[in-house]
Amino acid sequence: MPRLKRNHWLAGAEPRSFTGLMGLYESNFRRFERLAPELDLPFDTARSLGEEATLYLRVIERCRYTTTLNLTYWFGEGEAARADPDITLRVYRDAELAEAIYCDARSRYAALAGVPNIDEDVLSEQWPRNLLLNKWLAYCLAQGHGFGGANRPRDDTR
Repeated sequence: MPRLKRNHWLAGAEPRSFTGLMGLYESNFRRFERLAPELDLPFDTARSLGEEATLYLRVIERCRYTTTLNLTYWFGEGEAARADPDITLRVYRDAELAEAIYCDARSRYAALAGVPNIDEDVLSEQWPRNLLLNKWLAYCLAQGHGFGGANRPRDDTR
């Protein structure tokens, strides 16, 4: 039986370790790159129509090496509308990492809400939020979502 090839960042990485967290950031980047191949994100907002829901992307901040953005689904209408999950992530294009930096406390994932300061508990707080991002990005890709090139539905309602 052939051995499965492990990614270099997973070799020896333990869950909730610094090495494991950096591996998770790299995996998040690779998945996000498949979702939005134009990493400079030449748009402010975009929608992707998937099999079951519409995925919304909104650029929050552009810097020389990073882009901060929000990804969410919206459920319901009017005042009952809610974003879930509602994740803010930072894409480090130079380091090829993507980090979930915030998960809205109004979400059902309230336990994964933002970390105010980086301290000794950062691994225990960053791990679940970034694991959620990793699994959600895989789900979005499986649902056929994408923001790349001609296949990206433009949101002209800015």
